Amino acid sequence: MAATRRPGRNHLFVPGPTNIPDRVMRAMMVQSEDHRSVDFPSLTKPLFEDTKKVFGSTEGTIFLFPASGTGIWESALTNTLARGDKVLTARYGQFSHLWIDMAQRLGLDVIVQEEEWGTGAKPEKIEEALRADKDHQIKAVMVVHNETATGVTSNIGAVRKAIDAAGHPALLFVDGVSSIGSLPFYADEWKVDCAIAGSQKGLMLPAGLGVICVSQKALKAAEGQSGRNDRLARVYFDWEDHKKQNPGGYFPYTPPLPLLYGLREALACLFEEGLENVYHRHAVLGEATRQAVAAWGLKTCAKSSEWNSDTVTAILAPEGVDAAKIIKHAYVRYNLALGAGLSQVAGKVFRIGHVGDLNELSLLGAIAGAEMSLIDNGVKVTPGSGVAAASSYLRENPLNKG
Repeated sequence: MAATRRPGRNHLFVPGPTNIPDRVMRAMMVQSEDHRSVDFPSLTKPLFEDTKKVFGSTEGTIFLFPASGTGIWESALTNTLARGDKVLTARYGQFSHLWIDMAQRLGLDVIVQEEEWGTGAKPEKIEEALRADKDHQIKAVMVVHNETATGVTSNIGAVRKAIDAAGHPALLFVDGVSSIGSLPFYADEWKVDCAIAGSQKGLMLPAGLGVICVSQKALKAAEGQSGRNDRLARVYFDWEDHKKQNPGGYFPYTPPLPLLYGLREALACLFEEGLENVYHRHAVLGEATRQAVAAWGLKTCAKSSEWNSDTVTAILAPEGVDAAKIIKHAYVRYNLALGAGLSQVAGKVFRIGHVGDLNELSLLGAIAGAEMSLIDNGVKVTPGSGVAAASSYLRENPLNKG
């Protein structure tokens, strides 16, 4: 039997990939062209400079890879570290877990600080570990800024202060895949050595373009790996190849042309709105979502307000209710895509992503759909309560700071 057509659009509220603005989609509808032509640098050279602004950097170097954020994790590790090097990190969600797994599989010695899911990186524990490392064997600290599995944001500024307080020279690597372009991020101020982003979240593009902003300190660390027998293998993600080609506006291999045109337009969208307004808008939408959750009588996965993420809210299903059924019903009945629980929280949470190109009415549609799915699955929620709470908050808190 042929599938029944569902009228209207799918309401995409996973925490990435996110909705793509119409003007960005139009910008990506381009004919193929010669990426070695004399005209090509007019597209690419400004991208290397303009993209830095989203990272909060003027001093960093941007590398663009045809990859997801996972590839950029690998790029950061393999360019700067050698086999057996110690790295310090915390595990508090699925994506911090996956980055740890990658580092171990690459041959790094990973010191893991286990944190309760629903919390994040603890700067005081990081400082303690670095102070104890008298010989400076720890070469890098890895932190996931925004853990989408649990709806938790860690304080990167505090992590930097902890590293400095310990007087430790370790590099700082930050996964900003679900934060950069949506949450305040200040790579230069926080002295982030490798800041990692993917195109499919705050940058409002399809998946497939990985972005990294690299500090001068990290570039020097990469140069120091040259010629070492124990250096980590890298080919596709080697910065050196990009350093030779990028200044002229070219790439060491065929770039994803439509995504580059899309990136140019997406950056224009962000700059026209103003980055501070972008950050404010996400903060307002995040709080409106939490207001709805409270009105439903439910709790978030984040253990306290200090951990709240403004790009995704992970909501605990009531005891005895399978969150996966809430998610499936929302999709099948209401054409609403909610985020699933991952790993330790699978079946326990459903997630509402409020990241990227959306406004008050977009969010209220997602809250209404989630609310209906909760009721349909036997959760005792007063119809309209979440929508009312969120809309009341949104009416009092404009998205644009003016």
